[in-house]
Amino acid sequence: MARYNFKETESKWQGAWDQNTCFKVTEDSDLPKYYVLEMFPYPSGRIHMGHVRNYTMGDLVARYKRARGFNVLHPMGWDAFGLPAENAAIENKVHPAIWTRQNIATMREQFKPMGLSIDWDREISTCEPEYYKHEQKMFLDFARAGLAYRKESWVNWDPVEDTVLANEQVIDGRGWRSGAPVERRKLAQWFLKITHYADDLLQSIETLERWPDKVRTMQHNWIGRSEGARIFFDLAGAPGDADDKLEVFTTRPDTLFGASFCALSPQHPLSLALAENNPELAEFIAECGRMGTSEADIESAEKLGFDTGVKALHPFREGWELPVYVANFVLMEYGTGAIFGCPAHDQRDFDFARKYGLAIKTVVAPRDGDRAAFAAELEAGTEAYVDDGVAVNSEFLDGLGVDAAKSAAIARLQQLDQGEGTVQFRLRDWGVSRQRYWGCPVPMIHCGECGTVPVPDADLPVLLPEDVEFDKPGNPLDHHPTWKNVDCPNCGKPARRETDTFDTFFESSWYFARFCSPHEDSTGFDRAAVDYWLPVDQYIGGVEHAVLHLLYSRFFTRALSECGYLDLKEPFAGLFTQGMICHETYRGEDGQWLQPEEVERTDDGALRSLADGSPVSLGRSEKMSKSKKNVVDPSRIIENYGADAARLFMLSDSPPDRDLDWTDSGIEGAWRYLSRIWRMASEPPVELPAAGSAAPEAFGGSALGVVRAAHKAIAGVTDDLEKFRFNTAVARIREFTNALAEIDAADDGAGWAYRFGLETLAQLIAPMTPHIGEEMWAHLGGAGLLAQNRWPAADPVFLVEDSVTVGVQVNGKLRGTLELAKDCDRDTATEAALAVPNVARVLDGREPRKVIVVPNRIVNVVV
Repeated sequence: MARYNFKETESKWQGAWDQNTCFKVTEDSDLPKYYVLEMFPYPSGRIHMGHVRNYTMGDLVARYKRARGFNVLHPMGWDAFGLPAENAAIENKVHPAIWTRQNIATMREQFKPMGLSIDWDREISTCEPEYYKHEQKMFLDFARAGLAYRKESWVNWDPVEDTVLANEQVIDGRGWRSGAPVERRKLAQWFLKITHYADDLLQSIETLERWPDKVRTMQHNWIGRSEGARIFFDLAGAPGDADDKLEVFTTRPDTLFGASFCALSPQHPLSLALAENNPELAEFIAECGRMGTSEADIESAEKLGFDTGVKALHPFREGWELPVYVANFVLMEYGTGAIFGCPAHDQRDFDFARKYGLAIKTVVAPRDGDRAAFAAELEAGTEAYVDDGVAVNSEFLDGLGVDAAKSAAIARLQQLDQGEGTVQFRLRDWGVSRQRYWGCPVPMIHCGECGTVPVPDADLPVLLPEDVEFDKPGNPLDHHPTWKNVDCPNCGKPARRETDTFDTFFESSWYFARFCSPHEDSTGFDRAAVDYWLPVDQYIGGVEHAVLHLLYSRFFTRALSECGYLDLKEPFAGLFTQGMICHETYRGEDGQWLQPEEVERTDDGALRSLADGSPVSLGRSEKMSKSKKNVVDPSRIIENYGADAARLFMLSDSPPDRDLDWTDSGIEGAWRYLSRIWRMASEPPVELPAAGSAAPEAFGGSALGVVRAAHKAIAGVTDDLEKFRFNTAVARIREFTNALAEIDAADDGAGWAYRFGLETLAQLIAPMTPHIGEEMWAHLGGAGLLAQNRWPAADPVFLVEDSVTVGVQVNGKLRGTLELAKDCDRDTATEAALAVPNVARVLDGREPRKVIVVPNRIVNVVV
């Protein structure tokens, strides 16, 4: 037998697919379309095993659907703008464009050996002007439609890097790169009005039936619709130029009689006004600005407040004054940036009240029991009561349930002109401004006479200048001597370009539509093409993008439709989130992490360093990461085992939505299996008839078993692939392989059955391991390329079982099993059951009292 040469084989078939343009696709109204897309990668320079798993899954789906007769779009591109490229420019003194394009070329060459069924003619890169000029036009159209605007907002500011940081880039109050204490600043920023669609985005989640429940829940919570009330507290002691009312949003107006304070965000206008003449308050606000800014940071931090001396007048009871604090846990981005605190029924407020000696008054109690005793215990304890109940100590609300009390409180507020019922969303408009070079320029111009005006459509794209310097902190576009200077398109006077660039989520929010017509130059979309291909039928990617990227893409699709580009709401009909790739971790004697190839396992199972033989400690299996050095290089795996083995292991060892532990034994097992099926095809144990030979009229026992097993495998694997049970499909194919190996060459029809089994095996495994599938198919004399063949169909005749396994009991206790003809008569089943050795031993020559036969299931002998 010629040894299976995966290097030669995989290269050969990749060339054959390219030569025959197997994966090049155009719109075809005569075929049902199927659009499968993996979340496109950032060009970091090296692919990793997560890429291999993600694209293997997508490629399996694409190949399977193509074989089922669909016109399949499976494209590839690069999410190419972003801060890492700019940081590389600073560190390595290389231009971001050069760094990015080199990385794209490298990664493209790493992806190609995987044998992906991608239409590479549709490749896009978001950093190229032919891509980003279209999003500049979209932004201008959004602005004309009222969906884009500029306003001042509070941001995280790194004073060393002179740029805005996302909350996730602030670690312990410091910039993630510079380590400098982060400041809260108010800057003019560009926003997209995602809140315009808040209700629709929320309600339409229910239509996303092929999305994971966990992702739908995360989006639901992020949008965060809350019904409640706006309350207008009159103020006493506020500065003369401040508003005389404090607006608060609350979801619990029923607890107003339990209020003991009001609290302002440090960035609230009243906080800032009071701080102008109060140095201590100004310092407190500055300290709040230096703490972590994510909601998780704020929630976990100690709750601190500063008593401003201002009083808020209770809307329901004359003369009741509430102290107004500035508090570090109140977010300006939620509600109105101000709250009223009811300590007895909110744990955060409870902790704050205990710290500052404020009253804790029970106003909700369980429906049953001694309410006075309950209140005394609650107010002396350490935990707020947040469960359902009835209003107490609340005058006109007493005795009402929570929902009824909310309605009554809102009605009274409206009657007194002190508030109104309202709906609030947690979702905030999307700030898209970034003070960085390597991004798409915002196509706006600032004129002293005309204000902010759009770049004329005819002048797009606004290109990034190439001659930039990175020797100063901050945005190189601000430092460029000429680029930002431009004449106003309205009045012709000297003006200034906007130097902010777009958040990179901007590019990834519409790329899926660009793939439909990647070379269309005028509008970015050929309308017939997007109408044909969209929505994406199956989107595949990590759950870490469950909120922002997916939510922004849903917004963008609606905004593009409103502006006439598209005609749909939801971009992704189906979503699948794959698990992570994990690997054991290793530490040397010095505590440093070691790479897997730096460690060997001795015969007794101990680990030692290959460098010096010193002992190595085994850590838990964790997500592959450079920091833990537990990464495996995909290129090395493909070089040593082949792409098919890597793909098979990615699909076989774990359900696709769960984490997968990478092991050497796993990849070696995949390689051994592929070698085995090649041996079965190249050295058949029985002489095979010619390809296309007619089936014999009758089959012997094992031959018939192989034919039945083949049709069962077709039906089972088809069902598994439709339901994304990839690991189960692999297990079913392995099971069929074992059945095929049991062929008896002496049985009638054995040759035909074995050929049919091998051909079926090649067809079923081709979406998973396409190269060996093609090699087996060609070796067997199959017609054409397997990549262009149809999926096999199961014959229902062979799916009907001729026999069943039946349990045999004695007095209800299982004593053995029988293989009986399906639907055999009672006498046959009884006779066979009584002959079972364990049954005969219990009977010991006696006649049973009776025999109960449940057809095709069980025989119970009663003695």
